[in-house]
Amino acid sequence: MIGFLTNTNEMLRETSVSEWQVNTAGIKYAQCWEDTDVLLDGLNVQPGDTCLSISSAGDNTLALLTRDPEHVIALDLNPAQLACLELRMAAYRELDHGELLELVGSRPSLRRDRLYSRCRTLLSSDSRRFWDGQGEAIAQGFSGSGQLERYFTLFRRRVLPLIHGKHRVHEMLLPKSSSDRIRFYQSHWNTWRWKFFSHCFFSRVTMSLLGREEGCFRYVEGSVSDQILSRAHRAFSILDPSENPYLIWILTGSHRTALPYALREENFEVIRANLDRLELRCGSIESLAKDYPGNSIDRFNLSDIFEYMSESIYHRLLDRLLFIGRSGGRLAYWNLLVSRRRPESMADRLRPLSRLSRRLHRVNKTFFYSDFVVEEIC
Repeated sequence: MIGFLTNTNEMLRETSVSEWQVNTAGIKYAQCWEDTDVLLDGLNVQPGDTCLSISSAGDNTLALLTRDPEHVIALDLNPAQLACLELRMAAYRELDHGELLELVGSRPSLRRDRLYSRCRTLLSSDSRRFWDGQGEAIAQGFSGSGQLERYFTLFRRRVLPLIHGKHRVHEMLLPKSSSDRIRFYQSHWNTWRWKFFSHCFFSRVTMSLLGREEGCFRYVEGSVSDQILSRAHRAFSILDPSENPYLIWILTGSHRTALPYALREENFEVIRANLDRLELRCGSIESLAKDYPGNSIDRFNLSDIFEYMSESIYHRLLDRLLFIGRSGGRLAYWNLLVSRRRPESMADRLRPLSRLSRRLHRVNKTFFYSDFVVEEIC
């Protein structure tokens, strides 16, 4: 969701809609970076629905299970991302809630190797081989092992100390009133150091070197760092940082006082009970469409996959999604640096839920996105 927050179906070269070429070497995202609360409100999954979810690290796919769907298809081109989901599924089955938080890295632990050992027999042979070779990632908490998370870790360890000390970071994450948050941000956080070093670190050049393939910027216009930092103001002052698990992880490396939806204790048992409703598939949406007839899927969690393809490819893929989608179904997706919305040529097939999209985007805790889009199939 920066990495910079691309979805795992990153397009590095396009020829036709059936010929995307992607970089699938290793884990890109070891946790999901799209606000789950916003996603669930937008999709409004109903009991008995069939859902298609871009897997990424698996958190948001697992969160869909709390809404009692009949079937959830977790799809990704990258087998390492599906291995992340598999390990999470095994942890929900084998561990208690506190142990799950230790294994993923949301809470401190000195026994992650033992927790992993209890989960590994539940993994497929491919995922077991993958994770057996990731001892350091397991020991440190595997939700920090993705390319994006390592990028944030570099920022937290090397750049943030040049801007603010630990005490100032602690102050930022304390609960405050709305007026106090704005005052603190303007007076203490938004310094010249914050602006200078953040602009450098979140520039297109730095991200291309450290966090994101250059091809992912193909359709981006304007300054990347300007766009990201202009959105950060909202997360640090308008919204409450003390309740933002994504911002807390970026600044501290753990979730501390706020957990993402799928890791909250009240959602643990229902996710565990519904794990058998998940189907994991490694492949493209096109390959999935060949196996699913028209009018068969109700809800689509599409992450930000449209960001990394040309407008014509986006239109053709959208056409295929509408073919397999049911009337009254919903699509939800994010725009990061490239704007994608329903084309006018599909106005009779897809209806934008603009008021809902705007309302949810205003409270979106993953502040780096420019837009959250919800559309309904006619």
